[in-house]
Amino acid sequence: MAEALAGVRAAHRFDEAGLRGWMETHVPGFAGPLLVEQFAGGQSNPTYRLRTPARDYVLRRKPPGILLKGAHAVDREYRVISALHGAGFPVPRTFGLCLDESVIGTAFYVMEMVEGRNFWNTAFPEVPAEQRPAYFDAMNATIAQLHSIDPAAIGLADYGRPGNYFERQVGRWSRQYLEDADAGRVPAMDALIEWLPANIPPGDETSIVHGDFRCDNMLFHPSEPRVIAVLDWELSTLGHPLADFAYHLMVYHMPPGFSTGLSGLDLPALNIPSEAQYIADYCRRTGREGIDRLDFHLSFSLFRLAAIIHGIKGRMIRGTASSPQAAEAIEQLERIANLALAQTKG
Repeated sequence: MAEALAGVRAAHRFDEAGLRGWMETHVPGFAGPLLVEQFAGGQSNPTYRLRTPARDYVLRRKPPGILLKGAHAVDREYRVISALHGAGFPVPRTFGLCLDESVIGTAFYVMEMVEGRNFWNTAFPEVPAEQRPAYFDAMNATIAQLHSIDPAAIGLADYGRPGNYFERQVGRWSRQYLEDADAGRVPAMDALIEWLPANIPPGDETSIVHGDFRCDNMLFHPSEPRVIAVLDWELSTLGHPLADFAYHLMVYHMPPGFSTGLSGLDLPALNIPSEAQYIADYCRRTGREGIDRLDFHLSFSLFRLAAIIHGIKGRMIRGTASSPQAAEAIEQLERIANLALAQTKG
């Protein structure tokens, strides 16, 4: 994993002896000594690298402090990763889930440490231009593979509520936005809360959705354009695959600098596939003839991202945001909300 490591931040320290005792009991083959480091990125569940002489592990935990109901459900992350690993989808192997908060102060789970390349910029500047289409194709194939898995076939039939996904999601993120008084109000968000419920496209589909499918939530093979692990499943559920794909597609509509957007870049010169080509490849892989009402899907996805950032702002104000980059993210809140609103105007 290429993400920067650092000492454990003061707010996220825990009883390492308690963790070591738990791992000795629950993780086959574990043997200390144990060195704990914290990954520098991530806005949600604090993530740690656990180093031992024989192998390294990754720990994901709920953040300490007062949390919104239903947020940071590490047990759901553990369940979906375990099921997908058994189905041959590229995720880390899981080793154990602990819901006993007395061990380290919050619930957590442990999974394997996958060694690969992590790219934070969707333009893949570290990759030779002639190879960039293959990296985009790898992402495209991976999200298409996810949306083609039958949830019931891998024990996830009850992982979410099937049907009416957009109605429920618009309601969920609207409530979360409105209830987080600490983070304040944003005019574009207020307008979107009115527009989105009235413009939900007809028809419905259900698949496993990741909820935050971006290049920086993937690990690529050390030398090949191949996704070897998809990370950060906190927002996963059963939902509409086009919501998941449109969220992934947002980078084509966002400016460089925040969330590594591609808007305004010379894509042909960078040898990056066009949005139309990327959509066509996904449709070919998933048996679609095209995507109707892309304006709605993109507006919803940008609204959802803005709601997530709004939540980060609230957590930062309350002192529970889990990344020093939180302040940088919330500076983009109004910008993302305005982008979402712009989609509604064609």
